[in-house]
Amino acid sequence: MLQQCTIRNFALIEEARVEFAEGFHVLTGETGAGKSIIIDALSLIAGGRGSAEWVRHGAGKAEIECVFSLPENHPVYSLLEELGIPAERGDDLIIRRELTVQGKSFSRVNGMSVNLAMLKAIGEWLVNIHGQHEHQSLLHPSRHIGLLDEFGGGELLEVKREYDHWYGRWTAAARELAEWEENSRKQLQMADLYRFQIKELTEADLKPDEDEELEAEKRLLAHAEKLAMNANEAYDSLYGGRAALELVDRAVQRLQEIIRFDPTMAPLLEQVQEAYFQLEDAAFQLRDYRERIEFQPDRLERIERRLDLLHGLRRKYGQTVREMMEYLEKIRAEMSALEHSDEKLEQLRKEAEEARRRALECGAELGRRRRAAADRLAGRIMEALKELQMEKTVFSVEFRALKEPGTNGLDEVEFMISPNPGEPLKPLHRIASGGELSRIMLAVKSIVAENERIPVLVFDEVDTGVSGRAAQAIAEKLARLARKVQVFSVTHLPQVACMADVHFLVDKRSAGGRTFTEVRPLGPGERETELARMLGGVEITDTTALHAKEMLALAAEKKEAWRDN
Repeated sequence: MLQQCTIRNFALIEEARVEFAEGFHVLTGETGAGKSIIIDALSLIAGGRGSAEWVRHGAGKAEIECVFSLPENHPVYSLLEELGIPAERGDDLIIRRELTVQGKSFSRVNGMSVNLAMLKAIGEWLVNIHGQHEHQSLLHPSRHIGLLDEFGGGELLEVKREYDHWYGRWTAAARELAEWEENSRKQLQMADLYRFQIKELTEADLKPDEDEELEAEKRLLAHAEKLAMNANEAYDSLYGGRAALELVDRAVQRLQEIIRFDPTMAPLLEQVQEAYFQLEDAAFQLRDYRERIEFQPDRLERIERRLDLLHGLRRKYGQTVREMMEYLEKIRAEMSALEHSDEKLEQLRKEAEEARRRALECGAELGRRRRAAADRLAGRIMEALKELQMEKTVFSVEFRALKEPGTNGLDEVEFMISPNPGEPLKPLHRIASGGELSRIMLAVKSIVAENERIPVLVFDEVDTGVSGRAAQAIAEKLARLARKVQVFSVTHLPQVACMADVHFLVDKRSAGGRTFTEVRPLGPGERETELARMLGGVEITDTTALHAKEMLALAAEKKEAWRDN
């Protein structure tokens, strides 16, 4: 159950801390007082989308914190464990939501930050909110199947999940198959192009880095004559007549004469002798280099032709030979895939057929379970409608088979009713009035609530459009439902308010030029006053006050009788 809700700077609420109990809670107040603000706050706690407009004017952020008390075996604990959120089974669960004026939202569960998707998944196990707009879901046949599945629950939903899996596999494979078939002509054109490119690159017999090596060899061959001339002159300068080596040799001889008389010049002699040997070695290397230089015009011509070929390929396939070789491997792989496209198409056909077959099997089983659930649901709804002053209404679930598997299975589902005896069943959305929709939705939700394990149900003015005996029937239905789960209702009807176990007044006041909304529980005397206001308007007469007192007394008697039963 929801134990406590603390709200700060949210809409017109500056600060409110509300304690809750088990049973049936109602929120009443004048029109425009802000009764739905509490519902909006719970919606945010349950993962609803926030807005900066909800931050109270002048405040930097709005804060909402709710404390839930749950049994140890509640399914939300397993979800929290999967999400890595610390929670001891049986301990209070604390959810906090903040909205800033910049439009940012922050959520925490037991102190751990969570994203909106995680909060929504958790909130779905804690709070179920039903507003007036949800009545409209009954007017859309496409939504009826979801309500039926909610009622079926358990094993039916497991089959639905398996169907969703195979339906998704089938549609994905069918989509890919269609794309392959549609692109078959383009693939044939690409195959022709790839064959040409593979042939051209294969015949080129490419070798890694050969372009760089050929460029270097071309430079040598193109300048062989100049290289030979310079090498020859350099060799002659070192080893020819009156060349450098001869002059250095003469210097060695003179230094040898000097050290006979001045030994201190010995190091200089060694230095010059070493220079001689180095020059001599350089001369021999120049001689060998000169002899290696070749004049090969035929080889140069072949290199230039090869480089022209590589340059031509470079414009189409890559800036270097290595890039061209990588491209060749790539298109070979793609060509192989194209050559095996028939195999791929056959594989996709088999995958699509298998997934469709499994989807049909699951869909058939899903249909069987839905039909069984539909019979139970129709019976339960008609029982509930009797309690809601629609005892002569016949309710049925109609199935229409689809030609192909669809998002929700092999059938479409539509709710049918006959409000009056002797009239044929007709689609609910065509003949139900607003008051009837309210009661049918309450019947559906009260029945589904028994299957689910959601501890908090919230009804936001679901009694709109009803009065008299129908209003009393709705009030009693909500009060009975609150014996199984915690129920909250925003209402304008005194028949509903008098059946509450806890009654909150939502009041709007002004002070210091600002408007404030307050939420406070009412005591017995205050409840009588509020009911009298709801019965008679602004003027509370002795008659309305007495009527209010009688309504509370009768409500207490009824609830006491239920407890005895």
